[in-house]
Amino acid sequence: MTIPLIEMEAITRVFPGVKALDSVDLRVGKGEIVALIGENGAGKSTLMKILGGILQPDSGTISIDGTVRPILSVRDAIDLGIAFIHQELNLLDNLDVAGNVYLGREPTKGGFLKLVDRAKMEGDTRVYLDRLGVSISPGDPVRSLSIAQRQLVEIAKALSLDARVLIMDEPTSSLTLTETDRLLAVARDLRSQGVTIIYISHRMSEIQEIADRVVVLRDGRNAGELERQEIDHSRMVSMMVGRDLEHLYAPGGDESREVCFQVSGLRTTRYPDCSVSFTVNQGEILCFAGLVGAGRSEMAQAIFGVDSRVAGKFNLGGTDIAVSRAADAITHGIYLIPEDRRKSGLVLGMTIRENITLPALARYAVAGLLKSSAERRAASDIFARLRVKAPSIEARVGNLSGGNQQKVVLAKWLSLGPRVLIFDEPTRGIDVGAKAEIYHLMRELADKGVAIMVISSDMEEVLGISDRVAVMHEGAITGILERADCSEEAIMALAIGHTNHKSPDMGQAGSLSIGS
Repeated sequence: MTIPLIEMEAITRVFPGVKALDSVDLRVGKGEIVALIGENGAGKSTLMKILGGILQPDSGTISIDGTVRPILSVRDAIDLGIAFIHQELNLLDNLDVAGNVYLGREPTKGGFLKLVDRAKMEGDTRVYLDRLGVSISPGDPVRSLSIAQRQLVEIAKALSLDARVLIMDEPTSSLTLTETDRLLAVARDLRSQGVTIIYISHRMSEIQEIADRVVVLRDGRNAGELERQEIDHSRMVSMMVGRDLEHLYAPGGDESREVCFQVSGLRTTRYPDCSVSFTVNQGEILCFAGLVGAGRSEMAQAIFGVDSRVAGKFNLGGTDIAVSRAADAITHGIYLIPEDRRKSGLVLGMTIRENITLPALARYAVAGLLKSSAERRAASDIFARLRVKAPSIEARVGNLSGGNQQKVVLAKWLSLGPRVLIFDEPTRGIDVGAKAEIYHLMRELADKGVAIMVISSDMEEVLGISDRVAVMHEGAITGILERADCSEEAIMALAIGHTNHKSPDMGQAGSLSIGS
C-alpha cells in the first residue's frame, strides 16, 4: 500500500474499569472498502468514534494523507473529510430530505437577510441523490421514507460534506435483502469514485461480497487482517473468537429438573414473520446469545408484557397463562431485569428502599396507608442479603455504581419470590468484582428452583454461566446448544445465520432442533 489515506497508530482508550482499546492500529487506503469486524465489545465502535471526533484517545496518533492531524471534535473530522453514518440514523422526521441533508448548512440568499435558498438546496440535494441512484425527491418528508431510503439520505448528507471517508456502522441491520443489495451496490459505486469506506458489520456474507480487506479486533486489540483473497467465513470467525476460556467456571445446574416455563410460537412486532419456541427448566440458566439486532430483547419484553406480541402462548408450571401487560407477568412471578437499568429498571431520584418496595407497595400497607416500618424491614433484609454497597437503604439510587444499581433492580424482584427471572445484559458496564457477585446470585437462585433466562452479548459470560445456550439470528432461534456442545465457534456460526451445527431433537424436553 502507498501512503494510507487514514493511519491510526497505537490508539488506546480507557473507560472506568475497562481498557476499550489497547494500542490498536488501522490503515485504510483511498478508494478502499475495509471491513472492521469483531464480537460485541471488541472495540470497533470506540475506534470509529475516535476517528469521527466523538471520543478522544488517551494515546496514539491519527494521520491523514501522511500528516498527523489531531481530531478534537466531530467538526474537525468533517473538515478532514470523515463522515460517520451511525447504526441509529440521525435524521429529523419533521424535515424533508433536503432539509436533513443541509441541516445547519442551508444555502442562503438575500444578503444580510440570509433567507434559505430552497431552490439551490433542493437542486444540490438532487445531485447527490442522483449520484446514489435514489428515486426520492429532495422535498419528500423523511417520515415517509423506508429505513433503506433514510440510510441513503444519510449517505447523501455525507457526500454533501465532500466526505472522502465514510464510516458505516451496521448499515444493513434493519434492511431487507433487496435493500441490502442496493446499499452494497451504492458502496461499490462510491469506491469506484475514490470514496473510502470503513464498513462495520456482523454479517459475514456481506463482508465476503464487498470488502477489499478485513481488519479484526478482539478484546480491544488487533487480532489480524485478511486480504481480499484470504477472506472466508471460517477464517473470520476463528480470528474473532480466538480466546482461551479455560479459566471460566463450569455451571452447576441439575439436568434432572422439570420444565418450568414454556414459550410456544412467540412472534414479536420487530420480527412478525419469525416465531420463537423454547422451554426453560426449573433451576436452569438458559442463555440467549446473538448479535445486535437479533431480536432477543424484543422477545424478553414481549414475554414480560411491556411490548405487545403478534402471537405466542406461555405455559408456567404446566398451566397456560395469559400475559398482555407487565402486571400480568408480575402476578405470575415472571420478572424482567432490563438492559438499560437506569432508564427502565430504576427510578434514579428515589432511594434504595423506595425502589426495592415499589413493585409491591400494597404488601406494606394497612387500610391503604403505607406502613413504613414494614417497608424498611423488607428493604433492609434484601439490601443486606445482596450486599449492596451504600451507606443505607435511604441512599439515592442514582448515586450508586452500576453493579450496585443492578443489585437494587434484582432486589426489588427477589422480594416478590420469582419463578422466572429474565436478565437482559446483566453485567453491562459492571466491574469484574460486581460481575462475580451477580453470577453467584444467579446460580444461587437457580439452585433454589428459579428458571433463569439470560440475554448476553458477552461470549465469556455466556459460556461461563449457562446450562444451555439458545442462539438467535434476525428474530429466529437458529439452535439451542447443550452445555457439552457449546463453544465460541459454534455459537458464532449460529449467530450469523449458519444452521449446520448439531442440536438436540425436538423430542427432548427443553430443546429445539436447529433451523430458522
